Amino acid sequence: MKLLAVETATSWQSVAILEDDRVLARYDQDAAGLHGKLLLPAIDQLFTQTGLRLRDLDGLACSIGPGSFTGIRVGVATCLGLRAATDLPLALVPTLEAMAWNAQSAALPVCPVLTSRKGEVYWAIFRWTHDGRLERVLAEHAGAPQALARSLTEETMLFGEGWSVMESEIRSALAPSFSISVGPEAATRPSAVAVGMLGRQRLQHGEIAGAQVSPLYVQRAEAELKYEQSGGVSPVARRQERVAKKAAERLARGRRGKSQPVRTRKFNG
Repeated sequence: MKLLAVETATSWQSVAILEDDRVLARYDQDAAGLHGKLLLPAIDQLFTQTGLRLRDLDGLACSIGPGSFTGIRVGVATCLGLRAATDLPLALVPTLEAMAWNAQSAALPVCPVLTSRKGEVYWAIFRWTHDGRLERVLAEHAGAPQALARSLTEETMLFGEGWSVMESEIRSALAPSFSISVGPEAATRPSAVAVGMLGRQRLQHGEIAGAQVSPLYVQRAEAELKYEQSGGVSPVARRQERVAKKAAERLARGRRGKSQPVRTRKFNG
C-alpha cells in the first residue's frame, strides 16, 4: 500500500510517502506557523523525488492533534482536498499516539507530551503489549504540569517538546521517590512516518474517515479552569463564603445602628 502521510500538529512539519513498511521519501522542516505556505510544496517535493503521482497512491493519512490549531487545520484541509480530488481513503491519526509509536517496544508506559497554552501541556499515556500492539492507557488530556504528574501511577517514559519545556515543573510535582525515564531523542518530534504506519493499519482495518472530519482539540473543562483560578476552592465553598460574608456585613451594619446615641432636640417655650 502506497500512502501519503502528513503531520502538521506542531511547528515541526513532516510529510512522507510510504509503501507498506518502507519509507520511499520524507521531508521534515520547521514550519514556524507557515504550514499553509510550506505544506503543498513539501508534498510536491516528495512526488518529484519518488516519480509518483497522486493517482499512484492507495491512501492518505493525517495527524489530527492535539497541537497547534492552525497547523492541524492546514494539514486536515489539505488532505481533505486531496481526498476530494482523488477519492482516496483517508485515515486520521492522533498526534500523541503517533509520537508513542516512535518509542516502539518500550518496556515502560510511554507518555508523549506537547506544549499547549501558556504554562500547560497536552499528554496521553500508552503501553506496548507483549504481542507488539500499542495500547492506550490514558486518553488525551490538557492541563498544568502538576495535573500530568498526578496522572502518573507508575514509572513512565516521558518525551516530547512539552517534556523538554516543562521537565522541572513536572518533576517538582512528583514524589522524590517517583521514577521517570526519558524517551529517545528520535521520539521528541512528531513524525509523518509514524502517522503513515498507524494510518496504514487503520485503513487495513477499515477505519476510514467519513464525510465529517474534525480535528482532535483537547480543551480543559471550564469548571476545572474556574476551580484553579479560585485557588482550589470548590463552587459550593465559594457560595458559602459569599453568603457568610454578606451575613457578616448585615450583622455589622445592625450593630453600628444600635450603638449610635439617641439625639434629643430642645424646644424653647
